[in-house]
Amino acid sequence: MDSIDRAIIDQLRRDCRQSNIQLADAVGLTPSPCLRRVKRLEDEGIITGYHAAVAPAAIDRSFEVLVDIDVKDQTPAGSKRFEAELVAHDEVIEARRMFGSPDFYVLTATKDLAAYERFLTTKLMALPGIGRLQSRFPMVTIKSDVTRLAERTLNWPSRS
Repeated sequence: MDSIDRAIIDQLRRDCRQSNIQLADAVGLTPSPCLRRVKRLEDEGIITGYHAAVAPAAIDRSFEVLVDIDVKDQTPAGSKRFEAELVAHDEVIEARRMFGSPDFYVLTATKDLAAYERFLTTKLMALPGIGRLQSRFPMVTIKSDVTRLAERTLNWPSRS
């Protein structure tokens, strides 16, 4: 990757809906070479997709909870089974397997506290091999790339 590839990525991270002509102009290329570079970045797996930032309240996902999970079954097969069942739930926004403790760090999103409590007791606590589970409730999200991009793109008011 060179400086132009990095500029393309930076521009697309800011606004992935801009036209190829706008993108080419922003990075100092003509449209054809710009489009070839974008296609190459996609083919090489550097650009992995394009996403829409959606207001969480619009889809009943404005109540976020950070969950630390330790599992009893540390075998590769047990971990794969746990991971597959964990990510199958729509409420799980992000899941990371960690070095050390906790074994998993999970971001969940539900409509409200009551919905989270139902999700926790009927789904999370029923996962195979679950050991210790700790929920933490964020006070405010200070920085999130998705939030930052949505606010800039849609001219939403800043949370500061």
